[in-house]
Amino acid sequence: MGCSVWRAAFNFGHLKVQSKLSVFFTMIILFTYLFYCLNGFCDSLPRPVYDQQSSSQNKMILNDGPSLQKPGAHNASQVSFVRGQLADLSNSDAKSNISIANSFGSKKFPQAIIIGVKKGGTRALLEFLRIHPDVRAVGAEPHFFDRFYDKGLTWYRNLMPRTLEGQITMEKTPSYFITKEAPRRVFSMSRHAKLIVVVRDPVTRAVSDYTQTLTKSPGLPSFENLAFRNTTTGLIDTSWSAVRIGIYAKHLENWLHFFPLSSFLFVSGERLVTDPAGEMGRVQDFLGLKRVVTDKHFYFNQTKGFPCLKKPEGSSRPRCLGKSKGRPHPQIPSEVLLRLRDFYRPFNLKFYQMTGQDFGWD
Repeated sequence: MGCSVWRAAFNFGHLKVQSKLSVFFTMIILFTYLFYCLNGFCDSLPRPVYDQQSSSQNKMILNDGPSLQKPGAHNASQVSFVRGQLADLSNSDAKSNISIANSFGSKKFPQAIIIGVKKGGTRALLEFLRIHPDVRAVGAEPHFFDRFYDKGLTWYRNLMPRTLEGQITMEKTPSYFITKEAPRRVFSMSRHAKLIVVVRDPVTRAVSDYTQTLTKSPGLPSFENLAFRNTTTGLIDTSWSAVRIGIYAKHLENWLHFFPLSSFLFVSGERLVTDPAGEMGRVQDFLGLKRVVTDKHFYFNQTKGFPCLKKPEGSSRPRCLGKSKGRPHPQIPSEVLLRLRDFYRPFNLKFYQMTGQDFGWD
């Protein structure tokens, strides 16, 4: 009898010790798991790659539909379709627990776009902006809203650099300004996008445009033959892109069907050369950025006739734009330039009225 009682007491004590040990080891496992999760190790498990989503989620084919019927009227079906695609894109990421964010930031649609104009100074502006620590920009021109729109918004967003909280994503494609479909497409992506247009004396801009083309095609006809349909009557050929781009008022009207004037900043290409710090101050204010890029960043290169960025610390030489910038223009007969200036004058005046800025081209 005594032995039985002793055995029962022993077994009870043994079970009690086992129970305490089990609880102890369980607590150790739980605390270890919590420690690893709090330090981010739980997120290191393999996840699906964003680019490997099903084609229905990964690619949005966006059709433009009919053109605008009257000023101020948005293509509601197209806008709502794209906004639905944007919502599906966000929901898809959330439901699948898939994110394009990592410890180095995330890829976002651009909050600001330099939409024009060709040979106006857009490359210089972008390079000057990239000095700012809160600006991240695509180097090459994406041409999404004019050439590659059928590739879809996911493709476009994946082109963007990763940004941290408080940084701005930007891109520049000067041909957007003259593309009829671009305003609607940009509006469909974001009605709050900030739009920057670098403009320049349209006559000088046309000559610069011709000069660039001439270097690629030496056998090009003369500037006069391309600019005029009839040299005797002086009728301007507006179908030539070098001339058409400079009719800024016409292109701006197309954009104002979708965006208010407050969405735009018009940068003077001339002042970007003569006073880069002043123009950059306006740009930084427009983007809501601290004025980091100032006159201390620039010096004027007499050879190129263009401002360059002073060399950063640790660099052996300053940063200037490539050889294609600041190239000498061919000699154009003065009477040709005068006729072209007379042609642009009414369009320039209208552009001044629309923007509230006198650029001094006349």
